[in-house]
Amino acid sequence: MPSVVIPLVQTPPFTLIALALIQGIPVSWDTESGETGQASYGEIKGAEEVRQELEKGVAGKEIPLPPLPTLLAANSTFQEVSSVLDALDDYLAYRTYFAGSKFGFGDATIWGTIRGNNSAIGSIKKPGRPHLTRWFNHVETLSVPQNALKTFQQARSEMDKGKKTKRLETVDVVLPNAVKGKVVVRFAPEPSGFLHIGHLKAAILNRFLADQYQGKFILRFDDTNPLKEEGEFEDAIKEDLDMIEIGFDKVVHTSDHFEKIQEITEKLIRRGDAFMDDTDGETVKEQRRAEIPSKNRDASIEDNVARFKEMLKGSEEGKKWSLRAKIDYQHKNGSMRDPVIYRYVEGSHHITGTKFKAYPMYDLACPIIDHLDGVTHALRANEYYARHEQYQWFLEKLGFPKIEIFDFSRVDFVYTVLSKRKLKFLVEKGVVNGWDDPRFPTVRGIRSRGMTVQGLKNYILGQGASQAQLQLEWDGIWTVNKKVIDPAAPRYWAIAEDKAVPVTIAGYTEGEVAVEKPLHKKNPEIGNKKLILSDKLLVEQEDAVSFGDNEEITAMDWGNVFVSNKKTNSNGEVESLEFKLHLEGDFKKTSKKIHWLSAPSTKNALVPVTLIEYDYLITKKKLEENDNLEDIINPKTEYRVKALASAEVVNLKKWEIIQFERKGYYICQGTKDAEGRMEFGFIPDGRLQTITLKATPAAEKPKVAGASKGSWGKPVSTKPTITADSANSDGTKILLSNGTSGFKIPVKSGMFEADKI
Repeated sequence: MPSVVIPLVQTPPFTLIALALIQGIPVSWDTESGETGQASYGEIKGAEEVRQELEKGVAGKEIPLPPLPTLLAANSTFQEVSSVLDALDDYLAYRTYFAGSKFGFGDATIWGTIRGNNSAIGSIKKPGRPHLTRWFNHVETLSVPQNALKTFQQARSEMDKGKKTKRLETVDVVLPNAVKGKVVVRFAPEPSGFLHIGHLKAAILNRFLADQYQGKFILRFDDTNPLKEEGEFEDAIKEDLDMIEIGFDKVVHTSDHFEKIQEITEKLIRRGDAFMDDTDGETVKEQRRAEIPSKNRDASIEDNVARFKEMLKGSEEGKKWSLRAKIDYQHKNGSMRDPVIYRYVEGSHHITGTKFKAYPMYDLACPIIDHLDGVTHALRANEYYARHEQYQWFLEKLGFPKIEIFDFSRVDFVYTVLSKRKLKFLVEKGVVNGWDDPRFPTVRGIRSRGMTVQGLKNYILGQGASQAQLQLEWDGIWTVNKKVIDPAAPRYWAIAEDKAVPVTIAGYTEGEVAVEKPLHKKNPEIGNKKLILSDKLLVEQEDAVSFGDNEEITAMDWGNVFVSNKKTNSNGEVESLEFKLHLEGDFKKTSKKIHWLSAPSTKNALVPVTLIEYDYLITKKKLEENDNLEDIINPKTEYRVKALASAEVVNLKKWEIIQFERKGYYICQGTKDAEGRMEFGFIPDGRLQTITLKATPAAEKPKVAGASKGSWGKPVSTKPTITADSANSDGTKILLSNGTSGFKIPVKSGMFEADKI
């Protein structure tokens, strides 16, 4: 028997589906063919067989279809559709079906064509065509059309479910001159700190491209500065990569080749392509900026070699000298103006100890080690773009084959510190609790904040190898992360303990009853939880205040209730409530759906938790090099709320992600506060209120003197402003109508202040 494989597009060929089902021909769906547009019969596997079977079945058995003023197709215009529908309505004035006394091929053809045309399906139920409307409504209750719709909707549902957790497997990157099986890439961090989000694009792209080209990925530690590096950071970096599921094929160190680098560098000197210089550092900077040659630039090769060896020994004379590449002191590219490439460093290396006294600079070591390690493609952040020419100059002068350089932009976010030196300062000053603090941009920091491995990879690969230098908002990455966690996060409830409102269920006499409820209504595979029904409940103060007397509301996972006996204190806070069950009520007709918990008892022990919401560590969007970090440190970056949570959360492990319904997504920190409460960190979901700075933004330094002006040269208008003492205890803020003067405007809002866009 033939079969039909239908592309899963937005407008499937319902006619073909219905005709196939009438004849008992199996229908399946191709989910890889895209989601937009329509599918022509010529592209559908099995369509011709359906047509041939149809001709056999229809011949001489059915009444011909009525003549139409124009052809009705999926792409017919609105005017054409209207004329056809009018003709069909007239034809049905004295008929039940188009094909005779029962639903047949003709009815299936017309129904499928109408279903596949957006204009037709939108017009079919409008007044004016009673006979066609009667026929269409009746036909949609029959088995063939219903099965056609059902099979399409099921296929769409399965595809959408798969898309929620589907891994991003492709990225639009083509490496130049790449040969499958021979590509070698490397990730070369300096072992002087933990990996942070700024490093991750390089690590993820290198791993992805190595896999895409069936090549190798080398992890290389660029350990050329013993004053900054520590062995513990190497272990930390390996742990960080493992934490985001990035494996490597080989681990190497630049220090593995120090002796080889010395040999190669001496050859560079003997070829006249490098010279020793004892000019002090500040003078070197000024001379390079002014395009002035060093006084030692034309020293003899013999003198340069002798001084180089003295530097390598670390003698008193050698300490005065450094090696510079002899390129072009007047080059238009500043990085080509005789850069320093080797220098004396007094200190002990974490691997080689005190064996070496002088160390190569990254600009020299990188092309040499890339060659020695067999790297074919060097992925570099485009902040090094000016150094590409220098990189290729070294390869050429040393007689090494060309290595392809592939640029990408670094990831940089607003309100974020990425400088290792400044991050270390924040740790040492106790601003954060360590390198894995959820407020930190380190790999372990963002993981403990709730960023998933798949969310992180999807976001980075979604950017591809973009070269645009942007300072990104945090909404994008958290939105991508939400798509990963939402389908899999089990749902629990928590009630803010402060001012929680006790509720009595009137007439309920069954005691404490445990019922099974799904942890995720849309994903039953996650399992069930026990929900305790009783006559004593707790609800949120915020909900209780909003209830009207005798108002019908929905208690989630139980049913509807009527509110009564609402008692409040002098501050307007609700002290107690009474609910009367109305389980036969329709939850669709209530405007308020609330979560709740049975009050704690000997049989029902709720879990004390602390819900933590974080703010950014700094109050300035973009951190400039000359900014004093202490001036812009956010004074308050944690907002803690004590709550009582469902009993099941006590079994959660570190970094398990859940949703406290109506509150948001949270990650179990695996820690407890001073009171022994489990700590849960709030996970932003990309919405504005979850990623907006809560503190007052740092004042930007004025760029020009005088009054600030807009882009049209006019003074920037002021908006009502809030001063520090203008907020009342109940959260009401007093705004002034003219910004800093005028009449007072009381505003009560739970929103944080944000800059005007």
